[in-house]
Amino acid sequence: MIELPKYRQVYEFLRKQIIDGVYLAGEALPSENALSGAHSITRPTVRKALDLLISDGFIVKHQGKGSIVKGTPKGIGILSIIGTTSAVGQSNILTHIILKPERRQWTEAFNFPVSEAEQRAGCIYFERLRVLEGTPVFLDITMLPDIKLPHLTSYSLENRSLFNFLRAKYQIEVTGGTQQLFAIRADKRLQKHLQVKAGYPVLQLNRKIETTRAGFHIYSQVFCATQAYGLTGTF
Repeated sequence: MIELPKYRQVYEFLRKQIIDGVYLAGEALPSENALSGAHSITRPTVRKALDLLISDGFIVKHQGKGSIVKGTPKGIGILSIIGTTSAVGQSNILTHIILKPERRQWTEAFNFPVSEAEQRAGCIYFERLRVLEGTPVFLDITMLPDIKLPHLTSYSLENRSLFNFLRAKYQIEVTGGTQQLFAIRADKRLQKHLQVKAGYPVLQLNRKIETTRAGFHIYSQVFCATQAYGLTGTF
């Protein structure tokens, strides 16, 4: 894999520290001079990393105070492009692999048509179960076009945010998307994975997610048993 540019390395480092609570909302990040010295990079490179944190909503700039942390979104952000793991925190949610990433052929993805280029490239398909505070909450099925994703099938996505993984490994950023919501009742498969009774009400989301990579979409189908949790966020 190609090494990330220096500004992206600093961005990822600071972003993780904010998400992990090293820097809390209202606190200031180290100065540009301090970051420049700590990472052996120029101040313009530091500013580029900070500008990306600003655009992603992690920090704000205050005259005379420097870069101030805004914090990270709270709640179960399954309706948000931020992704579930980032929204609730890595320590609160566990991700179990039901089916490891594997290559498949495809012509459509959860009722969304895929482009000819995506069809020719083939699909990387996997299934995961999200467990929040010991309770299965989301069954997540994902389909990705196999376009410039070297070694993806060899990586473990256990207890990892897919969006963070794609951003860090392949520099693919999520920008928005389209989703369809359905109210359904649990069939035998959902009963097994979500540990609910027959007929239990489940929310089904079909999503086509746009990214910064031209012609590359993330397709997912999420089944949510969320009686004990509210869903928040914007999409």
